[in-house]
Amino acid sequence: MGLLQVEDPTTLAVELEQLRAELAADPYFRDVPSFQPGRGKTAVAFHAKDDLPEVRREVFKLLLRHPVKFYAVVRDMQAVLAYVRERNARGGNYRYHPNELYDNTVARLFKNRLHQYESCHVCYAVRGSSDRTRAFASALELARERFARQWDKQVATAIQVTPARSAQQACLQAVDYLLWALQRHYTRQESRFLDMMWGKVSLIHAVDETDKAPYGVYYSKTKPLTGAALRNEVGI
Repeated sequence: MGLLQVEDPTTLAVELEQLRAELAADPYFRDVPSFQPGRGKTAVAFHAKDDLPEVRREVFKLLLRHPVKFYAVVRDMQAVLAYVRERNARGGNYRYHPNELYDNTVARLFKNRLHQYESCHVCYAVRGSSDRTRAFASALELARERFARQWDKQVATAIQVTPARSAQQACLQAVDYLLWALQRHYTRQESRFLDMMWGKVSLIHAVDETDKAPYGVYYSKTKPLTGAALRNEVGI
């Protein structure tokens, strides 16, 4: 799960829409299926999984020009499975639900973020047909409470939560691209996209890398996730 902190969401949204319009008007993409409006893909919104490599390159280049900060929490589903089995062994009443993992990850992701500002407008991507705005807001409250307990410091940040689909909110398209780059690193061992964007990465928490540290590993600019990112940071 990822979070993109955007200083100027309006400008980013305008430039992404302008880029999409320019690409759609380019004869090079005229007969490409993903650019056909009826397909609901690039013609409607950027989505890294569906976009052509040429399109991805342009979107990544645009994101590099913006002062955005990317945070992510990574879970290993094998570790999650082991946890579920352990809970089931302790008591027959426990039943795993994907929303449990989702909400817990939201709390982890936002725990050390919310106190930094007087107010936060959090736009989250809609999943499925159910409205989970209340559950999402509750996960943010849990994040705020955990921070307050750990540091004995009250957090008075005002939180506004808005659900949206990617086609409605360009900044969700932007965070999708960073998440796709991160997922590509883990699932395909292909790190070049993450390396390219590493300057925008603030923190990645690999929760289940407990063989290296009891609470997982935190990757940052001073502790890059990949060797190539380290070379880029130090200018080798």
